[in-house]
Amino acid sequence: MLGIDGCLQRIMDIPGARCATLVDGASGLAIAGAGTHDLVDQHEDAAGTTDVVRAVLACPALASGRDGDDIVEIVVLGTGGYHLLHLVNGDFDGRLFVHALFDDDSGNLAMSRYRLREILLELTEDGREH
Repeated sequence: MLGIDGCLQRIMDIPGARCATLVDGASGLAIAGAGTHDLVDQHEDAAGTTDVVRAVLACPALASGRDGDDIVEIVVLGTGGYHLLHLVNGDFDGRLFVHALFDDDSGNLAMSRYRLREILLELTEDGREH
C-alpha cells in the first residue's frame, strides 16, 4: 500500500520536485508535506493554494465545459519553475489536492504531470481496496 508518506516521497522523486503538500481543500489545512518549502511553510502553502483552487472551481468561465468535464488540475507557470495543483479523486471526506512545486531547470512539465497523475491514481486505488 502506498500511503500518504509514500505518495509524497514518490512525488519528490520526480525530477525537478522541490516540495509537495497534501491539502484538505475543505479546511485549507496541510495534511502532510515533503521537500523544502522556501518562501512559506507547508501550512501557509496549504492556505494559499486552497484559495487558488476555490477561486478556479468557482469561476464560471473556467467551469464551462461539457457535463462531466471537471477540473482536475491547475498549472501555474513561473519564470523559474511551475506549480501543479492536482485534485485527488477517491472516497475521501472533503476535497483533497496536492500542490507540487518543480524547478524549471531540472524538471519537465509533461513528465511531471504524467507521473503525478500516476502516483495519485495509485494512492486512491489503494484507499478503495481497504
